[in-house]
Amino acid sequence: MQRVFSGIQPSGIPTLGNYLGAIRNWVPMQNGDNSLFCVVDLHAITVWQDPKELSRQTREMAAALIACGLDPERCILFVQSHVHAHHRLAWIFTCVARMGWLNRMTQFKDKAGKDRENVSTGLFVYPNLMAADILAYHATQVPVGDDQRQHIELANDIAQKFNHDYGEEFFPNITPLIQGVAARVMSLRDGTKKMSKSDPSDQSRINLTDDADTVALKIRRAKTDPEPLPSELRGLEARPEARNLVGILAAMTDTTPDAVLAEHGGKGFGAFKETLAEALVAKLSPIQGEMRRLLDDPAAVDASLRRGAEKAAAIADPIVTRAEALVGFLPRG
Repeated sequence: MQRVFSGIQPSGIPTLGNYLGAIRNWVPMQNGDNSLFCVVDLHAITVWQDPKELSRQTREMAAALIACGLDPERCILFVQSHVHAHHRLAWIFTCVARMGWLNRMTQFKDKAGKDRENVSTGLFVYPNLMAADILAYHATQVPVGDDQRQHIELANDIAQKFNHDYGEEFFPNITPLIQGVAARVMSLRDGTKKMSKSDPSDQSRINLTDDADTVALKIRRAKTDPEPLPSELRGLEARPEARNLVGILAAMTDTTPDAVLAEHGGKGFGAFKETLAEALVAKLSPIQGEMRRLLDDPAAVDASLRRGAEKAAAIADPIVTRAEALVGFLPRG
């Protein structure tokens, strides 16, 4: 049976992009111990985090995942740092991966920018930890955004080199799962950039906790162009902001961009934005209510995450212990 693994950083409240591009797609993948979803706090500290904020945001992210439909009784939901197998395998993979492979990672170049000499080494070797996150469970399917495809390719390179170096077909091949009509949700202020929690402008994104008035205001202010909506998809080719809003409405109403344009083609953005805001509020309001309920009892959220970590460790520990034996480490105790 295929095992699914994916993770999300606790760097603030999830955005609509996180929900449509990742979280919503995880819900139908829940399949007991063969589906693992992780709040990746180790990845978060590749850039400095305020410790109190990191703790709070980790719990909030877990609550958001549950509110969006991940059921700790139907999948394994846990915090990355609670399962030590991730650290152990990450170091082995850091010794297997080649500098040239990591130097080709476009996400590192984008995040480091011109200041790459001053970023943390953790940011540089981030993909090795990501490979360990997945392969510690022998996971074979990873739902990710298209921007993470290169990291999955690197994880497969690391797995293949490990298998070759140590003479055993131990780690499996990983398949990235890129899903959904809005798999890559773009900024409301710039349709060429991905919607992001780290964007300095809160107007660039819809947060899952935004109330109805805030959602409506952000959608009204969303960048568009003066032309009416086209009736066919080809009319959106040079219109990134319009294409983004059409894709969001299609995803929120479980339809297709073609169907959205069939209904709204020829109309201006005023009425279209009203329809989009209403669809967003209808979908997000129940999630917000459930998040509030969960965060009113943080001890219960923490207990659920501990149980998830115990289940995750029960899978990962034997796999990583075997990897350590293949490397030549003496057995512990």
